[in-house]
Amino acid sequence: MNASQSFDLAHLWMQGDFVIRGVAILLLIMSITTWSLLVIKGRNLWKLKKQSEGVKQFWHSNSLDEGLKKIGDASSPYYQLVEQGRHADAHHREPNSQLHDGLSRSDWISLCLRSTIDDNQARMNSGLSVLASIGSTSPFIGLFGTVWGIYHALIGISAAGSASIDKVAGPIGEALIMTALGLAVAIPAVIAYNALLRGNRKVLDNVQRFAQDLHAWLLTGARVQAK
Repeated sequence: MNASQSFDLAHLWMQGDFVIRGVAILLLIMSITTWSLLVIKGRNLWKLKKQSEGVKQFWHSNSLDEGLKKIGDASSPYYQLVEQGRHADAHHREPNSQLHDGLSRSDWISLCLRSTIDDNQARMNSGLSVLASIGSTSPFIGLFGTVWGIYHALIGISAAGSASIDKVAGPIGEALIMTALGLAVAIPAVIAYNALLRGNRKVLDNVQRFAQDLHAWLLTGARVQAK
């Protein structure tokens, strides 16, 4: 078998030991996880952006119930904010003495809305730490496979007693494939992490602005208008 044939991935798998195969399987799992998270989180982010389009129509509604229909279903953070704000306002008006009675109506509603925003933020950012971990560790995992492969290639060359270029290029090039595979896993993970983080930040900014307007409306009956 010549050196060029040794760069084939199938040959790498067949000739590699359990460490090389384990590294290859781990990188494959990381790659599948990255693309799965990108598809799932990307679709959820697209849905959230579509839901934000109904927010402007919400403020032109004649009632909260009518506005909720324009925002979307119960999975929408805007829908959840309206429901939480309405229930918090009604709960604070109840005559029963409870611990939250020490808070003003404004503070109580603000606390409940903040809790809803935090829950949605945690749900939106779930999985991003996995992408960050894959992006930061996969190059080193691939490099470990390369170092291990080169080490065994050099042992084999030493045992054969031949160090000609045709004997060295195949095993060394074969080992370097592991580094390339590590980079092939890391680059999409880093790009996906940054893109999803930036998209989530934009959505959360819209959610927070809506919560502020909703808070003002629940207290005064009018939305705060920017000057």
